[in-house]
Amino acid sequence: MKLINPITKEELSKCCGSAAWANQLFGLFPFNTISDLKKASDRIWFSLSEIDWKEAFSHHPKIGDVGNLKEKFAGTATLAEGEQSGVKAANEQVLKALQKGNEDYEKKFGYIFIVCATGKSAAEMLALLKSRMINNPAFEIRVAAKEQNKITHLRLEKLFT
Repeated sequence: MKLINPITKEELSKCCGSAAWANQLFGLFPFNTISDLKKASDRIWFSLSEIDWKEAFSHHPKIGDVGNLKEKFAGTATLAEGEQSGVKAANEQVLKALQKGNEDYEKKFGYIFIVCATGKSAAEMLALLKSRMINNPAFEIRVAAKEQNKITHLRLEKLFT
C-alpha cells in the first residue's frame, strides 16, 4: 500500500518546521512504506543548511515551558502530544533549573535546546542539557539536528499511522 499524498505541506511541516524540508519531501510523494518516507526525510534533512535546521528548532517550545506548549504551539499539539509529558511531573526545582539551562544554552548556541523528549523525565532532559553545554557550537548543531530528526520520525509515524 503506497503512502499517497493525503496531507498538505502545512500538515507535513508540523512534523518538521523547516520549509525547505517540507517542500522537498512533499515533492517526492508517494512512498511505498513509512521506512521509505523516513529515508527520504533523512536525506533531505541532513543535506539542509544550519539556517534550515535552526528554522525547524524555532518551531519548538523550550523544554519545560509548559505554558508555551499550550498557547504558542497549539498547531502542532496533536503530533507533539506527550513529547514533554515527563515535564508535567517535575518539581519546581527541576523546572527552574531547566529554565536557567535553556537560557544559558540559547546564549551559548543561539537557538533553543532541542532534545527528543519522548519517554524522558524532566531530570533526564536537564542532565542531557547540562552534558551538551560543554560541546563546541560546530558539534552541538549536529547533535541538535539529530535530535530534531528523531522528533520528525516520531511525528511522521503519527501522521501516517
